Amino acid sequence: MAAKLENFPDHKDSQKSGGPVGFIFNFFQAVGGAILGFFQKIGHLTDFALRSVAHCFMPPTFFKQILRQLVDIGYYSLPVVGMTALFTGMVLALQSYTGMTRFNAESAIAGVVVLSVTRELAPVLAGLMVAGRVGAAIAAEIGTMRVTEQIDALTTLSVNPFKYLVVPRIIAGTLTLPILVLIGDIIGVFGGYAVAVYKLDFSAGSYISQTWDILETMDVVSGLVKAAAFGFIVTVLGCYHGYNSQRGAQGVGAATTNAVVSASIMILIFNYIITQIFFS
Repeated sequence: MAAKLENFPDHKDSQKSGGPVGFIFNFFQAVGGAILGFFQKIGHLTDFALRSVAHCFMPPTFFKQILRQLVDIGYYSLPVVGMTALFTGMVLALQSYTGMTRFNAESAIAGVVVLSVTRELAPVLAGLMVAGRVGAAIAAEIGTMRVTEQIDALTTLSVNPFKYLVVPRIIAGTLTLPILVLIGDIIGVFGGYAVAVYKLDFSAGSYISQTWDILETMDVVSGLVKAAAFGFIVTVLGCYHGYNSQRGAQGVGAATTNAVVSASIMILIFNYIITQIFFS
């Protein structure tokens, strides 16, 4: 029995020699490490988001910073969101006409455009555009402050970095994105109207009448709720990645990239969840 045990390879020896036991051990170690690291990051992000929300309802409030972020996030994002909504509505009307003519259902184009824009396209595309513009800027700005130790300087001056840096951006993003989406709804529907009337020879009065008949309050409300959630997601992830940025220019670049990518993915995930809640 002792001879048999001596001849049986130990898992450490197999790991060093690259045997099958060592391969399986390394595989499960890598998978387990990746899963634990993922849940650790989720935990850190959840803690960061909860702390940010808690600080939104605690004094003091830096109204000047909130106003500045309202302008930066909302006003300066308006041209991007407006252009995106306009051409999305125009393309949607054109493509809908191409498909509907095969079934002699051209009268449904107005409904397709207004429902698609208000429910899905305007909030999702606006969220993605704001994630690319605002999320990257937030992560880069706060990440640079982390690298240059400006956040540590705020703490030294008895200024809470969450109150001064994170809270104004979250409040501004959550408030301004629904306004941007509402404007995008109007511009997107107008883009579809312009193509339908001036290119496809639809009757202007008939198109507007069909749009009003099909549109319901819940269609607009669901899009605005999505917009508020997307604004919160974009600003929280931008602040999180910037606040936890690694040292150096490479760390700031990685934080910027991670903020945009993670915000885009979360927007698509929560778009489905909110749609399921409203229209299930």
